[in-house]
Amino acid sequence: MLSIKMFKPYYVKEEGKYIRVVLAYQYFSLLMDEKVYHFVPLESREIRINRETKEIENKDAVFVFQKGKKYNRISLVDLLKVKDFQQHLSQILTPYISLQKPMEKTDHIDYIIMELERNNLLRLIDKSLDEKDIDKFRFYTTKLIEM
Repeated sequence: MLSIKMFKPYYVKEEGKYIRVVLAYQYFSLLMDEKVYHFVPLESREIRINRETKEIENKDAVFVFQKGKKYNRISLVDLLKVKDFQQHLSQILTPYISLQKPMEKTDHIDYIIMELERNNLLRLIDKSLDEKDIDKFRFYTTKLIEM
């Protein structure tokens, strides 16, 4: 049975569209067969995440863990299957994942509100014409022009 004993990044670095989680031996250890194995940076030492797709780019990376003189190589794909690992990684990445889509939604909502206001003014203009109220007609047409 494989579980995470400790998982803290040495540092997290934002590089353009990537987030790099860099690991060091003191901060990453696994519990395998009731024995603690510590990460050693002999092969891979980072996890690279695409910020836009939120996908891990280097799934083929292999991490080495040591217990005394015994070494175990575990691929990132296998680590991703461990529930604890996904939870820890998710907690680490939360502050770094950009939330650009809500900004786009806000822009879209603002556009919809402006269109609704415009349509409302057009209805009020029609109503003032039906009622032959020149003052309201001028007021609403002025508001429509100011938009």
